[in-house]
Amino acid sequence: MRTAIEPNEAILGELVTMAKDRERGLHQFLSLAGARQYARLYDAFRRHVPTGGDVLDWGAGNGHFSYFLTRAGYRATGFSFEGFGFESWLDVPSYRFVPGHAEEPIRLPFPSESFDAVASVGVLEHVRETGGNELASLVEIRRVLRPGGVLVAYHFPNQTSWIDLVASRVPGKHHHVYRYRRREIDALASQADLELVEVERYGLFPRNSCHVLLGPLRGSRRAADLWDALDGGLGRLLSPLCQNWMFMARRPRRGDA
Repeated sequence: MRTAIEPNEAILGELVTMAKDRERGLHQFLSLAGARQYARLYDAFRRHVPTGGDVLDWGAGNGHFSYFLTRAGYRATGFSFEGFGFESWLDVPSYRFVPGHAEEPIRLPFPSESFDAVASVGVLEHVRETGGNELASLVEIRRVLRPGGVLVAYHFPNQTSWIDLVASRVPGKHHHVYRYRRREIDALASQADLELVEVERYGLFPRNSCHVLLGPLRGSRRAADLWDALDGGLGRLLSPLCQNWMFMARRPRRGDA
């Protein structure tokens, strides 16, 4: 059992190693360059959420972000409609998983003000597909956040993403049904009574498929560094074409104007 707080690169490396067992479903971590799509998320999370805080991994999926939370020293709770299948490798007694139900697509089974942070990693854009809606989900997330607590939304699809545009024209290729502009993020946060703290676009180059392009260099640190440099540099120049948004929003503290 491991309890030490680990640096981000070490956690990403652990996930890359675990992804070699394909049964774990960690397809995002089949290369180091692919794994580093989450480096920005890890950095932002550590900046805004103190170590040791109570965090809800909302829509835990294959468990990769829950793994980060436990390795980074947070008290993590996972929530998902999908079955909990990653307890065998998460190996943290304090971790809690609470299953959701598709019949209740919005309501969260937690008391008000339960968490210091909520993470939505590729989840908020899918709530309409399960009978919910984005604003209602944000209002419910605000309810379970403590005053001053933050929502971290990552991999929130950009309306003008070139990757989604191309994928939507390829039969059978995954693409996002719902994509968003900055003004829609502003409106959702305002209507949910959340204060935007940080908003940025990122991800000009694909990450989940780069293990195919890199081939034998998929585990190379130099190859990952080069991918990061190209993605970051060109992504800043061509920001409107990037695939994703990250935004962080805070529940106002009591007494805030």
